[in-house]
Amino acid sequence: MLTFLVRRALVLLVTLLVASLAIFVVLEILPGDAALLILGVEAQADTLAALHAELGLDRPAPARYLDWVGGLLTGQTGVSHTYDVPVSRLIGERLSVTAPLALIALLVSTLIAVPLGMFAATRRGRSGDYGVMGFSQIGMAIPNFWFAILSILVFAVALGWFPASGFPGWDAGIVAALWALVLPAMSLALPEAAILARVTRTAVLDTLGADYVRTARAKGLAPRRIMWAHVLRNALIPMTTILGLQFAFLLAGSIVVEAVFALPGLGRLIFQAVSQRDLVVLRDVILLLVGLVVVVNFLVDVAYAVIDPRVRHAA
Repeated sequence: MLTFLVRRALVLLVTLLVASLAIFVVLEILPGDAALLILGVEAQADTLAALHAELGLDRPAPARYLDWVGGLLTGQTGVSHTYDVPVSRLIGERLSVTAPLALIALLVSTLIAVPLGMFAATRRGRSGDYGVMGFSQIGMAIPNFWFAILSILVFAVALGWFPASGFPGWDAGIVAALWALVLPAMSLALPEAAILARVTRTAVLDTLGADYVRTARAKGLAPRRIMWAHVLRNALIPMTTILGLQFAFLLAGSIVVEAVFALPGLGRLIFQAVSQRDLVVLRDVILLLVGLVVVVNFLVDVAYAVIDPRVRHAA
C-alpha cells in the first residue's frame, strides 16, 4: 500500500510540473501585449517600456517561469494587473464560493443518481428501468444554463423561494449563503446525476451477475442486505471514477452557471482574467484547477485501494 501511494504521489508531482510548463508556454505565445492592454494603444513608448519592466515582461521567459514556480512553492503569488491585489487573495475569495457550490452539486447528484441507478438495475426491462433511463436522457440533453434560467423563472421569480442572483457572502450567515447556492447547485447537479445514474445502473447490473451474489441469495440473505452490503460496494469502482471526474468538472466547468446567477466564483474570475489579459491571475487559477483535478484523481486512486483489495495486492 505504501509503494502504491508513493508511486501515485510521484505521478502527481510530475503531472503538476508538466502542466505548469504547458500553461506558461501557452500563455506566453498568446497574441497581444498585457502592458499595451493596460495602458491603451495610445501609450507612449517610454511608459510602455516602464510597465514592461514593472511586470517583468522584459525578462527572458525561462527566468519568468522559474520565478513563477518558485513563488508558488514558497506561497508567494503575484499581484493582479487588474485588481492590484495578490492573486492568492483573489483565489481564496472566489474559491470560497466555487468549492461549496461544487460540493453541494456533487452531493445532490449522488443522492439522486445512486438510488435511481440501483432502482433501474433491479427492475431491468420494466417500466421503472425505462423511466430512469428516460430521465437520464433528458438530464444529459438539457444544458445546465437552460435549466438554471428555468429554475430562476420558476423558483425565484414565480414562487419567490430562492434569490435569483448574487451571493450575500459568508458574513451574512451560513444559512443565507447556502440558500443562495441551492439553485446553482441544482442546475449543475442535474446533468451530473443523469450521467451517474446510467453508470450506477450499468455497474450494479454487472455486479448482480457475479457468483458471490448468487451465493448470497442461496444463503437466504435479504435482498436489501445483498444490494447494500455486497452489490453496491463492488460497483463503487466505476462510480468512484465518475464522481472524481464530476467533481473536477464542477470546479472548472461552472463558468456559465456562475455567470447566470452572478456568483463571484472561480469561473467568473477566469472569464474576467481572459477578457482583461491578466496573465498573472490566469496562469495561477488554471494551475490551481489542474492541481485540483490531479489531486482528485489521486484521491480516486486511493479510494480504489481502499475499496478493492486487489489493487493493494497488485501494487
